[in-house]
Amino acid sequence: MSSIDRAVRGAERGFEVDQTNYSVVVGERVVVKWLTPPAPLPQPAPDVFAHLASVGFTATATPYASVSRRADDGSELLLALVTAYLPEAADGWEWCVDEAVSGGTSFAADLGVLSADLHAAMATPSATFPAPVRHAGAVRAEEKGENPWSLRAGEALEEALALTGGEDGDWLAEHAGVLRAELAPLASAAATPLIRIHGDLHVGQILRWRDGYAVIDFDGNPTVAGADPFQPAARDLAQLTTSLEHVGQVAIRRRDADPEVIAGWAATARATLESAYLGRLDELGHAALLDRSLLRPFEIEQECRELVYAARHLPRWRYAPMGVLRSRYR
Repeated sequence: MSSIDRAVRGAERGFEVDQTNYSVVVGERVVVKWLTPPAPLPQPAPDVFAHLASVGFTATATPYASVSRRADDGSELLLALVTAYLPEAADGWEWCVDEAVSGGTSFAADLGVLSADLHAAMATPSATFPAPVRHAGAVRAEEKGENPWSLRAGEALEEALALTGGEDGDWLAEHAGVLRAELAPLASAAATPLIRIHGDLHVGQILRWRDGYAVIDFDGNPTVAGADPFQPAARDLAQLTTSLEHVGQVAIRRRDADPEVIAGWAATARATLESAYLGRLDELGHAALLDRSLLRPFEIEQECRELVYAARHLPRWRYAPMGVLRSRYR
């Protein structure tokens, strides 16, 4: 048993939020995130942490170490990541639901600034990522003549249709044509700068703690395998804004919030976040990173991925993406 194993077993406190991995707080000083199952290296998180630290991005839990082991076949497996413990921290599925119930939206500007700062940092060269910005033409699937984003989104929709049953599945099938039309702009998307994005940026990845906000978990989207690490910044922003709508669905289901009130709250919070994001990007000289024409199709793709995630990992979550889709296409 390693020293970390002993420390965790001796004083652990598990997080009680939905997640595909398992995190424990050790001695109120560090958080050990165990990957379940262990992931073959290379993985994005260690390099991203090194890059962010070198360019001065501090709005995250300070990374301390990664734990790996050699597998029987000679490959390396990432077992855990060790980061600083942030006192009084709560994730967005707690604090943001409270905001939705109370009607508060001022937090959204903070999240917009935070995500813009993250993307600007990702676009800044470092020893780890000396060429952090690419362009869309470099990742086009020339052998098929198709845009890889369009392929990826279409596959997500088809998978959601296949995995979602019952009345929700019937509703999806009835609206499949509309959803495909929403994704169509990706097939002819214009060139846009590409950076290493967070890849799974939703409110649950943003902690509110004693000293502010921190973005965590740079492991990528659990429903996407083999995605190119370079993606449009719009993908992160689309996922973050749609997660506000998921927060609204949680507030309706678990806190008996009024659907019409929540719809207004979500619209205001989304607009505030996006405005703050754009303003901060412009202030930092990185306004060109965002192609707003990609936001809507990426939002629809994300709802499909939420349905895939629910089917594979957390069936009770299906109500949230379905609630968002039903509200959009009443």
